Amino acid sequence: MNNFLIEHYSLITHFVEILAAVTGLLLFNKYKGSSTKYFIYFLVFITLSELVSRYTYLVKEGGLLSFLDGTVFQRNYWWGTLFWSLGSVMFYSFFFLKIIKTKRFRVILNVSRYSFLVFFFLYIIINWGDYFIRPFPVISILGAIIIFMCSIFYFLEILESNTILSFYKSINFYIAATIFIWWLIITPIVFFHIYYRNIDWNFIHLKWMIFLVANIFMYLTFTFALIWCKPQND
Repeated sequence: MNNFLIEHYSLITHFVEILAAVTGLLLFNKYKGSSTKYFIYFLVFITLSELVSRYTYLVKEGGLLSFLDGTVFQRNYWWGTLFWSLGSVMFYSFFFLKIIKTKRFRVILNVSRYSFLVFFFLYIIINWGDYFIRPFPVISILGAIIIFMCSIFYFLEILESNTILSFYKSINFYIAATIFIWWLIITPIVFFHIYYRNIDWNFIHLKWMIFLVANIFMYLTFTFALIWCKPQND
């Protein structure tokens, strides 16, 4: 079973990503009057970005993009850092700013997201050479902190309101809970990237399994929430 999952890691991951994005597009009219429409846009963005990240397969063995072989673009670390480490954090902070109403929470999130944005580009400029060959743990950790803040602020807000009585019907709750759990599982892995670079296949297979299970959980939860929940007006 493990061998099957590892061999079909990319296929399964893309399937659940596309499933969530297509479900969102099919139900777009249901959510077009709420902030959830931005979340649907983001699911489509993730799907397209993940497909773009597979360009490395066209670089190998005389592929269509073989002219990139030997250049800094032969690996896709730069793309993953840009679209996920930065893009996902900026999106989720934007999304929760749309649904969080408490002024002090909004101020903290705004300051945090723009501070993260400035830090991201300064850190990339300082470490420009490494940008193309490895992920940056410090960026992943700071991004995770902002994601945790988004989720926790949302949870605190619903605890102080009548929304707590029907939280299980709120798509915002499922989004907050899911990304909190996903980042909690994935973030520690960045500390062990040295084993990936040293081609430790035991670690690589373990990493793939953790990411696969986490991704299946995340995107299937998003799919379920889009179908089950009712739109919430802002």
